[in-house]
Amino acid sequence: MRLTAEGLSLRFPQGDWLFEDLSFRLVPGRVYAVTGPSGSGKSTLLSLLAGWLHPTKGVIVREDVAVTSWVFQNPHGVARRTALDHVALPYLARGADHDHAWQSAFADLETVGLAGVSLRQFRHLSGGEAQRLMLARALATHPHLLLVDEPTAQLDQRTAVSVNEAIGSIASDGTIVVIATHDERTRDACTDEIALGAAR
Repeated sequence: MRLTAEGLSLRFPQGDWLFEDLSFRLVPGRVYAVTGPSGSGKSTLLSLLAGWLHPTKGVIVREDVAVTSWVFQNPHGVARRTALDHVALPYLARGADHDHAWQSAFADLETVGLAGVSLRQFRHLSGGEAQRLMLARALATHPHLLLVDEPTAQLDQRTAVSVNEAIGSIASDGTIVVIATHDERTRDACTDEIALGAAR
């Protein structure tokens, strides 16, 4: 499994080039930080990787990358459902029995450091816990490609630490992880960096 970009360039109609001639290869087991100033195209690059947008020039080749999950900036959930409920749902949706779904969901929560709040309702989670829950729920879909957009953008510095610690734990032999971030600490929690230049 891998994802390769060759000569990737993007320009919106009547606009300047957002970025030009990007080439890289993404493989499982690594966590890639997409960095750059505001307006440099970080979130747009994630959209290209997801197949939501098409490049103006260049190609993206996906080899055995069929399932994509996306974690957005703002956590969203059902207020009265527990953290465990949120992560078990993807397993149940795929036909798993309840015991397997809940055991697997608990393991995913452990991965991101949320085992201790597994029975807490979503409405009672802190910002950092809610963001880590989104990571756990995405892992439960067993994605080949996991895209995470500015996971600490809405968090204070102290809360962001817990999310950055979780980022280091989500690398998997079966998943390519790409994180758009302006946060140096999030970048440092990743294994690799794709740096975008200033917008022109």
